[in-house]
Formats: sequence, C-alpha cells, structure tokens
Amino acid sequence: MAGNSGLRLVQKTSSTRAFARIAPHVIPALDRAVHRLSGGRTMLSTQLLPGIVLTSTGARSGQPRRTPLACMPEEERDSWLLVGSNFGRREHPAWTANLRRHPEAWINYRGRDIPVRARQLEGDEREEAWRELLRFWPPYAVYQARIERRIRIFRLERRAGGTNRPGRQTD
Repeated sequence: MAGNSGLRLVQKTSSTRAFARIAPHVIPALDRAVHRLSGGRTMLSTQLLPGIVLTSTGARSGQPRRTPLACMPEEERDSWLLVGSNFGRREHPAWTANLRRHPEAWINYRGRDIPVRARQLEGDEREEAWRELLRFWPPYAVYQARIERRIRIFRLERRAGGTNRPGRQTD
C-alpha cells in the first residue's frame, strides 16, 4: 500500500469528476490484464485497496460477467463488502443488478476462487457498514455527495462448495 501522503493524494485524485469519467474505462481493463498475466495473483489496483474479481451472472443476458472490484475484507466474518459507487457516476454499476438478480457468485481473492452469496445491505446493517467503509476509503463520501442515487452496498459471504461456477468470460 502507498504511504500516508501518497494515499491521501490518490484519495483526493479519485474524488475528482475527471477521475470518475476516465477510471471506469481504464482501471478495470488494466486490472483484468494484470490479473490474467499474474495467473490470478494480483491486480494493479490492489496496490492501494484490496480487490477481487467478481464472476457473476448477467441480470439480463444470463451470461458470466467478470468484474474487478475494490473490496473491504471482513476477516472476522469471512466476508467482503462491495460498494456500488461507480466512481460517483450517476448510474448504478451493472454488477450490482447482476448480484440483485443472481446472488450466487464467485470471487477470486488473492489468487483463490471462492463461492459466495451476495446480500444487499439495508437499514441499520447498511448504515453500520457505510461508517466502516468511510473509515476504510473516505472518497466514498464524495462519490455519494455528488449523486442522487443511494450507493448500493453488498456483503459477500462464503458459501459451501458450489460447482456451478460461471465461466471466465469478460464483460
């Protein structure tokens, strides 16, 4: 991870509207490439934040969708929080609709494939998670402030086994 001053610079940069316009087109493509080239061991963005590659089922297409995402691991729960911030853009990211429609998914975390079940957080549980997420990555507050929609938060919980793993197609 970057040092404190470097981390603050990255957080400030990632809070800008220019970053929100460019990042969704550049960061996932770079992460996919580095993830593939490293044999699933790392992604470029994990130099700043923990990350996963989510393999979900498309809400409309029913096809496998692979999406590199930042996450907040919850070691004590054996779960991961995902934030549908979409870098503070107006629309919800497509992967959130996929998880709402098809909550059983897979993640690749630290080079390991893990079957998970996604649950969108609501009410007090969401508010508690949001406070933790803001401590973890303060730019989420900037993203929320610039948009009218409420950012979706999901908890991914490990599920037993699972042989119906979606394919390795990219979105």
